[in-house]
Amino acid sequence: MQCYSFIKTMMILFNFLIFLCGAALLAVGIWVSVDGSSFLKIFGPLSSHAMQFVNVGYFLIAAGAVLFALGFLGCYGAHTENKCALMMFFFILLIIFIAEVAAAVVALVYTAMAEQFLTLVVVPTIKKDYGSQKDFTQVWNTTMEGLKCCGFNNYTDFEDSPYLKENHVFPPYCCFDKANGTTMEPCTKEKANDMDVQLAAMIVSIYLYCNLK
Repeated sequence: MQCYSFIKTMMILFNFLIFLCGAALLAVGIWVSVDGSSFLKIFGPLSSHAMQFVNVGYFLIAAGAVLFALGFLGCYGAHTENKCALMMFFFILLIIFIAEVAAAVVALVYTAMAEQFLTLVVVPTIKKDYGSQKDFTQVWNTTMEGLKCCGFNNYTDFEDSPYLKENHVFPPYCCFDKANGTTMEPCTKEKANDMDVQLAAMIVSIYLYCNLK
């Protein structure tokens, strides 16, 4: 019983955090939908390209709603020991897990296409606006500092950029290892692999379900 009580408590706390995250995403999504221009300003010229593929506000609202409902079901089901709520929680997680596996397969197939698209869009934008557009430059500086990278490919991305023309040097982030920055890795964003967490959550929900009298 002590193990059951501990798992039940952790289930409630875990899903309460999901509930709060969902509420936060909903709030941000509504803000972006109402005043998206100010939110997307930090992306500079890239915002117009991004909006061709996804409406940020509606995406955040949808993601927030799913997390909100998921957190509520998990928290409510564990607290009240409601079998129906726990089973719904499990099936929602199962659907999300299957969707992520399918998305991973699609991403694997279209990785080369995505890299080519990003290269065609991002690199010319860096050459055109890095050093002249304040918001765009700040976003890239933060990205390069956090990921310890130099541009999207390497230091050549900044050739003919306003920054290079004005300062006659490459950004300092391109000199972490060597002066010319040729050994730096491309700026790529790694996705956190949260499948293990989802599997654990599904197992916990089924454990609580099976232990209810």
